[in-house]
Amino acid sequence: MNVEEVREYCLSLKNVTEGFPFDDDSLVFKVENKMFLLLALDAGEPCVAVKCSPDYVAELRERYEAVEPAYHFNKKYWNGIYLGRDMDDEEIKRWIFHSYREVIAQFPKKIREMYRDEF
Repeated sequence: MNVEEVREYCLSLKNVTEGFPFDDDSLVFKVENKMFLLLALDAGEPCVAVKCSPDYVAELRERYEAVEPAYHFNKKYWNGIYLGRDMDDEEIKRWIFHSYREVIAQFPKKIREMYRDEF
């Protein structure tokens, strides 16, 4: 996937907004004002930071050389996936959606119910 494809996919998810977090070299994607993805544009190669439950972190990091602990965040939960390395587009989408669901799962029940059709 390229940067624009990641952006389009994120914005296709329910109630997602984008913005600049710290500087003009990154984009943040949020659902209900909670971040689920950071798209870093300042590195030598574009990278998406996704939130991942600890149960999946080891699998993600072992399977792909493209995945490293995200340098911006808590390395237990956040992982950087470098675009253009060994992960195909569908797999990148799967981890972006996983991150989206991880954030939604932390919302109060009333808000989570609005996203039932997303699961």
